Order: sequence, then structure tokens, then C-alpha cells
Amino acid sequence: MVKSPKNALRSPAAHQRGKRYSSGALVAAACGGALVFGVLSSAVFARASISADTFRQLDLFGEVFEQVHENYVQDPDDSDLIKGAIDGMLDTLDPHSSYLTAEDYQTMQEQTRGSFAGLGIQVQMDNEGPDKGYVKVVSPIDDTPAARAGMQSGDLIVEINGEDVFGMSLDEAISKLKGEKGTKIDIAVVRDREKEPFDLTLVRDIVTVQSVTSCAIGALPVSRQTQRDCVKGDGKGDFGYIRISNFSEQTRDGLLKALRKFEKEIPGGPKGIILDLRSNPGGLLDQAVAVSDAFLNGGEIVSTKGRRPRDTMREMGTPGDKLNGKPIIVLINGGSASASEIVAGALQDRNRALLLGTKSFGKGSVQTVIPLQNGLQGALRLTTQRYYTPSGRSIQAHGIDPDIAMPVIYPGQDELAERPGEADLPNALDVAETDDENEEDDAMADNSDVEPFLCSFEESDEGDEIPVDCQLRRALEILADATFYDQALADAGAARSEEASAH
Repeated sequence: MVKSPKNALRSPAAHQRGKRYSSGALVAAACGGALVFGVLSSAVFARASISADTFRQLDLFGEVFEQVHENYVQDPDDSDLIKGAIDGMLDTLDPHSSYLTAEDYQTMQEQTRGSFAGLGIQVQMDNEGPDKGYVKVVSPIDDTPAARAGMQSGDLIVEINGEDVFGMSLDEAISKLKGEKGTKIDIAVVRDREKEPFDLTLVRDIVTVQSVTSCAIGALPVSRQTQRDCVKGDGKGDFGYIRISNFSEQTRDGLLKALRKFEKEIPGGPKGIILDLRSNPGGLLDQAVAVSDAFLNGGEIVSTKGRRPRDTMREMGTPGDKLNGKPIIVLINGGSASASEIVAGALQDRNRALLLGTKSFGKGSVQTVIPLQNGLQGALRLTTQRYYTPSGRSIQAHGIDPDIAMPVIYPGQDELAERPGEADLPNALDVAETDDENEEDDAMADNSDVEPFLCSFEESDEGDEIPVDCQLRRALEILADATFYDQALADAGAARSEEASAH
């Protein structure tokens, strides 16, 4: 699957008026320079806030387009010119505003829905080594055509409907593997690299990608193997472990299902929960609100502020904490962004959970997706709001600081790897404010004075060396010591109150 940017997205229906404005601009541009100015001025920009100078600039754009169209050394593709102009315009904004082609828009909808028609495999393509250039199966998804056909991790797909995969990009191969539900696809698969490929005929079906995995957990030491067992449902213990990989339309239901499962599997219910948001790039804003709401007893979860009054609102929770106040530890790192930061910030500000790990990414903006010509011409993803934690903190270019800082390194690493954050992106919002006004606070927030924790490796069931998850282990140790947890939570809340008073 194509990776999605770090976004908290609003529903595509949020901006219906945007369709009319954008389609008018595209139709005009395709017809030539002079018409661009006329239609843009009448359909989009006929309002007092647009200056005469802006109209002159739009006229200039129309003239440039016409000159390129008529006089370039070879016949240009007008659609490419228009897309390039749109991309160039949006590149002057923040890094999360962009134009989505119709294909990109469809892919984004699949990612946020968490479902698509296909085979049900997670894949990658190696750039070097003996498997270079072929689609490699990372893992089949349970109860999908691929899983039912017996496909395994490490399998290579070398042909799709008789066409050699070598030479295709990964995106091209994925697009060929997807298709309408009920349609057949023939693939050639290499499992044993010393043997010839074997053929499989699969029937595409609707595949649901779960954004939530969970299990009862408690055994030490904790490794990646423990997490794999967890995903298989083999975990045991007195605590609940919930991993959210992204915030799709499936997330809220997946979380509630996990909590119900814990009540059945763990006598008396879980003694506490570990919510793993590490390397979660974000997703849907309403799902982040729903996840936060599950652990809070009403009150504010997040607020958003934009240029217009209608973009300023407060998201409130509903009465009832589904854990009834039981301890929660949230794991975050530099890859926890956007919707992940909404959840972490809400639970932290409301003193409902301890945050452990490293500083989050710092993406505190909301993107609205505006379909263009009902999606036939793709969509505009436009940053329309900033979001704020319940205490009024802006996360944009700052990030969320853990209550317990725990950077980790492994044997062979001399120092922590530099991980860029939102403030490092070109044209990121509020970076100047971060640099100029909060330099001292950010230096403290970097946890640069915290000595990295040296983790280790252990042997997996398959004989491979896999890293011990020291952050998850530490979270379990804290949950097992109720006195320490309560004191650490009280200290963290007092520290935030003192910091708020100082500002």
C-alpha cells in the first residue's frame, strides 16, 4: 500500500462548496490563457478581498500558460502543465497541503476506510539483493484470499496475469493486484528460491486492514516476538496491550472490541492498559476523538482553530470511562504524529495516562479533503485548522513531551539516530515561533540530557536475533507497581500545572 502522509483528515464531505470553485478553475485552464483569467475572476475570485494586483497576477498566469501551449519546442501536455501549476501553488503553503490525482484520492479513501478489494497481502519490493525487482510478501492478512490460498511471508510474486513483475514499480504491481471484488487473478509465486515458480489463481475479495491489534500481556522479557505472539492472540497476562498503527474508520470499533476481549480473557478485567502509538502517522480526526473519549469521562478532548469562525470548535467527550479509571501508559516516539498526538495530548492534559518514550513528531494541523468535480479530478487536501490540547497547548512544530523520557539504543549504536520532526519540514507552520520564542523550552523537551537506555537482543523462535522492547517492558514494570504509577502520574500533573502557571 502507498504510505499516507502524517495527517488528521476531515471527511471529504466537509467542504462541498470547494467542488464548484475548483472545477471552474480546472475547466477554464484547459481552454487557454485568456479564459483562465475570465472564469477565475467571475467564478472564484469575485469578492472584495481580492486585490487588483491579484487579478493582474492571474492574468499573467493565463498569458504564460498560453505562451507555453503555443510556442514550447515540443507539444506540451496541457494536463501536465495544469497539474504542475497546481502543485507549484500548493508547494508555497505548508508541507501537508497537496493536490491528489483521482488515483491518489482513491488510494487515500481506501487507507482511511481501512478496506479495499484485493488479495490481502502486505508487500514490499527490495532495491538490492537476489529478490530485487519482485513483489515480496511481508505477511498475508488473516481471512483473505491470500491467506486462504496459503501464501506465506517471504513469497515472491514474479508474474501477474502472465506479465513479468520485474521492471514494474511497486505501485504499478499493487494496482494490478487490486481489482473488483469477485474477479480472478493469476499469479506466479516463488517460495523456494532454488525451485521453479508455482501458479495460483485467486479471487479478489474485500480486504479489511485492522488498525488495532491487542492481547493480554504480562510476561517478561518483552520482545518483538512477544508482540508477534500478541497479534496472533497468544499473549497472556494481567494487563492489556493495544497497538494502533493508524487511525482509519476501523479504529474505534477495533478498540472497543479489544476492551471487550480483555474483559472476557483476563479474570476481573485488565489491571491496566498499554496504548502503543509509536510510529503511528495519524489518520482521521474523529477516530482520534473516539479513542480518547473511550478513556475519558466527558470533558474537552481537542479544540481546533482556523481562519474562519466555522473552523473553530471544541470536541467534547461523552460521560463514562470504559476502563473505570484503571491505569494507562501511552507509548510514543518521534513517529507518533497528528491523530496520535491528539490522543496522547488529551490523555496527558486530563491526567488520565502516563506518556513514556520520546518526543512526538509535532504535527498539529488538520487537513480538509475537498473533492474536485465529485472526485473525478481528484481532490485538494488543504490545511484549514490547527488543533490544541485541552489545556490550550498547540502541538504544531512542538510535539508532545513524554512524562517519562526513555530514548533507547541497541548494541552497535553509539548514539541516538537523528529523527526529523515537523519543524524540520520545508514551509512547516509556526517554526519561526518555535525557534524564536520557545528555544529554551524546546531544548529541554528534546530530552537531550536523558541518557539513552541500552537495550539488548534475544533469539526468536525461528533462531533470529530480535530486539527486546525495553520501552514496553518498562511500561509493564510501572503498571505492576501501582504505588509508583500513582505517584508518577501525580508528579507529572503537578509539573504541568507548575509550567502552566509559569507561562
